[in-house]
Amino acid sequence: MQTLADDNDLIRAAQNGDMASLEILLDRHHDRLRAVCAKVVGRGADADDATQMALISIVKNLEKYDGRAKFTTWSYRIATNAAIDELRRRNRRQADSIDDEEGHLQIASIGNMSEAVTASMVVNEALENLAEEFRLPVILRDLCGMDYEQISEVLEIAPGTVRSRIARGRGKLADIIGDVTSGGNQDTDSGVQGTDDE
Repeated sequence: MQTLADDNDLIRAAQNGDMASLEILLDRHHDRLRAVCAKVVGRGADADDATQMALISIVKNLEKYDGRAKFTTWSYRIATNAAIDELRRRNRRQADSIDDEEGHLQIASIGNMSEAVTASMVVNEALENLAEEFRLPVILRDLCGMDYEQISEVLEIAPGTVRSRIARGRGKLADIIGDVTSGGNQDTDSGVQGTDDE
């Protein structure tokens, strides 16, 4: 059955113009790619937009795929780039309507919300304030569960650089969360500490 074909078979068929194989391939990886986009942009509608752009980019560039990297890694890279682009668009939109100080005040005043929701919002705010070079490796490692080699391929940086940026990113993230929570308890499950990976 064609639905049981592996990715390489589907890719070759799609590269030769088989639209059914292309549809199966995209459907097979859709949820995984959306998960990557959602971890980067954090919002439902934005994640959907980023996923759509990633799928379009995969279709446009599939003929260039040469199999040197696994399709999952290649498509993760495309999804990550699409999510970064969407995040930049969102940040430009927010810059027109929300002052940075107001954003910080909103986060600082959410003490009346449930502890779980508060922790999640604080972590998301901290991630948004983390420089991109640190944010992406931390997200891919701690939220997407990718290993260092995969992150190295997706971001096209050396594994040693991946480790360094994750370590530094976690440190900076912990500092930001500490500032926002005024020294309160931090969500250690969020991966901001995780020194056992270094």
